[in-house]
Amino acid sequence: MKKSLLGALALVLLTALPAFAADSLKLGFNIPMTGDIPDVGESSKNSAEMLKKKINDAGGIDVGGKKYTLEFVYEDNESKAESALSAARKLITQDKVLGIIGPQSSKQAVPAGEASNELKAPMISPWSTNPNTTKGRPFVFRGCFLDTFQGPVAAKFATEEFGAKKAAVLYDIASDYPKGLAEDFKAAFEKINGPGSVVAFETFTTKDVDFSAQLTNIAKSGADVLFTPQYYNEVPLIVKQAKSMGFNKPVLGSDSWGSGDLMGLCGDDCKGLFFVTHYAAAGAKGKTKEFIDEYTKLYNKTPDDVAALTWDSINLMLDGVKRMGPITGDMEKDRDALRKAMTSTKDFDGITGQMSFNPEGDHDPVKCAVVVKIDDAGKFGFYKSVCPN
Repeated sequence: MKKSLLGALALVLLTALPAFAADSLKLGFNIPMTGDIPDVGESSKNSAEMLKKKINDAGGIDVGGKKYTLEFVYEDNESKAESALSAARKLITQDKVLGIIGPQSSKQAVPAGEASNELKAPMISPWSTNPNTTKGRPFVFRGCFLDTFQGPVAAKFATEEFGAKKAAVLYDIASDYPKGLAEDFKAAFEKINGPGSVVAFETFTTKDVDFSAQLTNIAKSGADVLFTPQYYNEVPLIVKQAKSMGFNKPVLGSDSWGSGDLMGLCGDDCKGLFFVTHYAAAGAKGKTKEFIDEYTKLYNKTPDDVAALTWDSINLMLDGVKRMGPITGDMEKDRDALRKAMTSTKDFDGITGQMSFNPEGDHDPVKCAVVVKIDDAGKFGFYKSVCPN
């Protein structure tokens, strides 16, 4: 009886071990491995596994004078807000991770960020550009620029590059990311070109595939450019239908274009188009090129911006881990120590640019945007860089 009680007690203690048991450090990933955008989850996991192997093969990371190997726990949020919320809670309360990378899309990152902040566990979203992901949430960070920066960049580019005086916008009103970015673009474009210069502001709902009514209005509006901040699986439908409806003006996109198999789905119709994003693989140099070459060799594909931002976001969190001081074994204290260390990040040199967090504000990095042009070979080439004022 005594032995069985001792065995049961040992089992309870083992299952309650924190995120750094047996000299390993556990981080969680809240990513879409199924659902509407599985390529985003695949890119996230590819980057994570490549980085984990690289660090563990080198002996792990040093935290307070002690070496720890990395252990990653992956939860599938199915590209759904409610699943992302459940995944965040599971990773924090059951898997006992020290911190979380993801979700990627704002639709999942905003609710998951609320849970992470309430449970006081550091979370960093590599790809969510909606301000609400981090706003008023001291435990939540991001590895990308904001829509409030990206929207004006796109509006200014459309005005200067295409000489556009009138613009149309087509976006998914049911999704946080495109809705917020569409509104930011509209405000910025009308600030430059005057009230009413966005002559068509058309909406649809997630999973819609027929945009003929909206595109008919856009074609008749006299718009000089169409801005559509949608995901890689939706853009080809919009671009092809726009052409069939007689809209032959430029179509401009956002960072969501750079993930997944956009060109495999869109083909020649997307060649020559531009989008605002985080980095350009074609023509990359230095450690960005090293990352691209290593990723391409391992997975036989060029890493998209999700892969690059995930790489940077994991390293941002690990940079905080290295600076948080010795791990105590008290999860609450260690998570707060990591939060404080990440908050003080300054001049972090990532493959998508240099980043710093403002200790007094929301945890949004100050960094530059890249405008990419899709060339005749279907490659995403660097066109110009736009930095904050």
